[in-house]
Amino acid sequence: MKKFLILVLMIAVTLSANAQSQTTKDLQKKFEKSFSLYFYKNTLRMLNQENSPEFDELVKKIEKMKFIMLDKGENRFSTQDYTNLLKSYSSEAYEEVMTSRFEGKNFDVYLKDQKGMALGTVMLVSDSSKLYVLDIIGTIDVSKASKFFSTLNESSELGQRVKSFMSKDDKDKKKTKEVVVD
Repeated sequence: MKKFLILVLMIAVTLSANAQSQTTKDLQKKFEKSFSLYFYKNTLRMLNQENSPEFDELVKKIEKMKFIMLDKGENRFSTQDYTNLLKSYSSEAYEEVMTSRFEGKNFDVYLKDQKGMALGTVMLVSDSSKLYVLDIIGTIDVSKASKFFSTLNESSELGQRVKSFMSKDDKDKKKTKEVVVD
């Protein structure tokens, strides 16, 4: 019985280490007028409509991914909220691995690892009106993230959903949008 309890505890610790970030969950809960998508490993491979070996290589270490898009004005998301969001990821043992600013957008990448093994990656893109959060169980090569985002954008169904979110004429924006892509 004792061995069984130890095994159950080990499994629980492993599963909790591979969960989406609590900060991302709290963000979605607090700002209900957001749009989110969930992807799993097989779904990501299906997005590779060009059969690019580079894209397959890029997503091979991703187990699950949550993508949140937030309209800052509609959600009253402030600069202080962004600062608090970054601090919250740090408090979850995510380490800042990259931060940059380009064409009015802030790019921040956080990594959570354990003994050299990447457990999670969080990528944030923020400009004056939108916030995009990519919360990944696993990791991607940060230097190839732009290829990843462009492939997501070019995917017909996903691209349409993102463009719909970004459209000011979207009548359903007042409701939380959540789509599970499986």
